[in-house]
Amino acid sequence: MRPETLFPLFAPATSLPGIGARLARLVERVSGPHVVDLLWHLPTGLIDRRFAPKVAEAPAGVVATMTVRVEAHSPPRNRRVPYKVRCSDDSGALDLVFFHARREYLETALPPGSIRVVSGKVERYDGGAQMSHPDHIGAAEDLSGLLTVEPVYPLTAGLPPRPLQRAIREPVNRAPALPEWNDPAWLADRGWPSWRESVQAVHAPRAAADLEPGAPARMRLAYDELLANQLALSIVRSRRRRLPGRRIAGDGALRSKVVAALPFSLTGSQTSALAEIAADLASNSRMLRLLQGDVGSGKTVVAFLSMLIAVEAGAQAVLMAPTEILARQHFATVAPLAEAAGVPAAVLTGREKGRARQAALDRLASGEVAAIVGTHALFQEDVDFRDLAFAVIDEQHRFGVHQRLSLAAKGRALHMLVMTATPIPRTLMLASYGDLDVSKLTEKPAGRRPVDTRAMPLTRLEEVATRLESALARGARAYWVCPLVEESEAVDLAAATGRRAALAQRFGDRVGLLHGRMRGAEKDAVMARFAGGDVVILVATTVIEVGVDVPEASVIVIEHAERFGLAQLHQLRGRVGRGDRSSACLLLYDEPLGDTARARLNALRETDDGFRIAEEDLRLRGAGELLGTRQSGLPEFRLADLGANAGLLAAARDDARLILERDAELTTERGRALRTLLYLFERDAVANTLRS
Repeated sequence: MRPETLFPLFAPATSLPGIGARLARLVERVSGPHVVDLLWHLPTGLIDRRFAPKVAEAPAGVVATMTVRVEAHSPPRNRRVPYKVRCSDDSGALDLVFFHARREYLETALPPGSIRVVSGKVERYDGGAQMSHPDHIGAAEDLSGLLTVEPVYPLTAGLPPRPLQRAIREPVNRAPALPEWNDPAWLADRGWPSWRESVQAVHAPRAAADLEPGAPARMRLAYDELLANQLALSIVRSRRRRLPGRRIAGDGALRSKVVAALPFSLTGSQTSALAEIAADLASNSRMLRLLQGDVGSGKTVVAFLSMLIAVEAGAQAVLMAPTEILARQHFATVAPLAEAAGVPAAVLTGREKGRARQAALDRLASGEVAAIVGTHALFQEDVDFRDLAFAVIDEQHRFGVHQRLSLAAKGRALHMLVMTATPIPRTLMLASYGDLDVSKLTEKPAGRRPVDTRAMPLTRLEEVATRLESALARGARAYWVCPLVEESEAVDLAAATGRRAALAQRFGDRVGLLHGRMRGAEKDAVMARFAGGDVVILVATTVIEVGVDVPEASVIVIEHAERFGLAQLHQLRGRVGRGDRSSACLLLYDEPLGDTARARLNALRETDDGFRIAEEDLRLRGAGELLGTRQSGLPEFRLADLGANAGLLAAARDDARLILERDAELTTERGRALRTLLYLFERDAVANTLRS
C-alpha cells in the first residue's frame, strides 16, 4: 500500500486553498488530478520583481515594484476608454490603467489617500509613467514579500496565474521529508540536495540558469523519476522471466519452403533476428522481444518465418496490425508465402461480417487456420483459438495496454514479438522498452535504391506540378501527402480533398483520394486502382505512413512538410524507392521556416538511415511525441528531458540493476525507501500494466 507519508500528496487538487471545482478542472488539465502533480509542474520562466525604483527613475519596458500614494480615480465615461488611477511618490506621478475594470473592486483595492505597493511592467505614454493591469497590488507591509523572483508556470485557457501559483506554493512549503532512496556517495559526488530541498528549489528559481535541465535540483528530480522508471521496468523484467513459459521448437520444414520461395536471400540481420527469436521460443521463459527495423528492412518476412515455428510445433500464430490497410498489406505479403508452405492462413478485420466472419472464426477455433493476420477485431470476445502460442504485434505503440493484455489472455503462456518501423533512439529504448529483449534489422534488402530528397517552398507549387507531369509521362506513379482531410478554420493547412480537386483539374480522373475516414471497401478500391495504374496520383493523409507497398510508386510529394515530425517524414519517404525506378521525395514547406523545422528537413536530405534520423528527432523534439506515449500507456516523463538527461538514464538503469541484484524484494532500509519512490511516481500501477 502507499506509505501514509504520501497521503497528502495524493489528495485531490480541490484540497488546496483557493482551488474550487471550476479551477480544479483547469488545474487538472494543466498538471494532473493530485497535489503531487503540482509539484511536478515546473516553472518555465521567471519574473524578477526585486527592482524597486522611484517612479521618475523607472525605465520603460522593465518590471518594477514601487511604493506609491493613491491620489484619485478617473472612471471612464464609456467602456472603450480605460479606467485610470492616479498615484505618485515624491519623484513623480504614475497612472495605473485598467481595461474593462470593475469600479467597486478598484476602489476597495486602491482607496484614495492609501499607500500601496504595485508591481508590473512600466510604460511611458504621453510623457508620463503608467502601468497597465499591475501584476500585484498590496499594502505597504507587503513590500518585502513582493521584492522577489517569481516563477512563471505553463497555463491553460481560463486559468489565471495567481491561483495556480498559490496552489503550488502550498504543497511545496509542506513537502514531507522522505527517506533517502539514492546512494549517499552518488548524491555527494553530484552535489545534489535532498528530495525535499530539490522540490523547494525548482519552484523558487533565482536566475535563468535555475530553469535549465542541468540545474542541480532539476537533475536530482529528473534522476529520481528515471530511477523509478528503470526500477519498475527491471522488476517487471525479472518477474516475467520467472513466469512459467512454454517451449516451442519446430523442425524447420515449413520455414525451408518459404525461404526457397522468396525472390531474394535473407539479409544477415534478418537471419540473426530469426535465430534470436527461435532461441527465445525454445527456452523455458515467455518471449517478449522487440523487432525494430527501418523502412523496408523486411520485418514482415521475419515475423511470418517466426510464426511458422509455432505452426511447425502444432500451435497457432497471429499477426496483428493497428489499421485495416496495414493488416491487408501484411496479408498480401504473407498469403503467397503461406501457400508455398501449405499453411492455411486467413485475415480478420472489422470489415468481415456475417457468414464470412463466422466461417473464419470457426476455422480459427477448430485449428484449421494456423496463421491469421488481423486488426483489433482479434481482441473481441467471440474470437477463440484452438491453441494460440505466438503473437506478433506490429506498430505496437499504437495499441493500448488493455488490448495487448486481452490478446495475451487468448493463448497459453503466449510468446510475443512486437515490431515497429519507427527506429527508436537508444535513450527512448531504455526508458520505454527496458523490459524487452531487442532485435534490430539494420540492412536494407538488396536492390533498394536511394531516394533523391529535396525541399522547396510552397510558392513553387506550379513548378512541382510541371515536374510531376513529366515524371508521369515516363510511367511514374506518385503519392501526394497532405496533413488534413478537410479544411480547418483553426489550422490553415492544405486539405487532401481540396488538393485532390485541384490536381484533378490538371490530371483528370487519374487522381485518387485516400484518407482514414473512408470505408474499408473504398480504401481497397482506391489502392487497387493505384497499384494497377488506373490512378497515377494518390492524394492521401498519413494513412499511408506505414506498410503501404506499391513498387511502381516512385515520387512522393509531402505538402507542409514542416508540420510533420522527422521520423514520420522518414516513414512517408519509405513509401517510394521500392521498385527498380529512380525515386524522388519533394518536401514542400511554408515560409518562413523556423530553425527546428529547417534542421528537420536538412536531416532528412542528408541521410536515409532511420536510426540516425530517430536520434536527431529525439534531439529536436524531445521524447513526448515520438511514439505517441499518451495512446500507448508508455511512461510519460514530467521532470526528465530524455534529450538532455540521456546520461542520467543510463546511470539509473545501472543503479536499478545493482539494486535488484542486492535486494530483489526491496526489504533493506534503502529498499523500503525505493518502494516509497515507486509510489511517489505512481510506478506501482505501471509495474502492473507494463507486463503487456
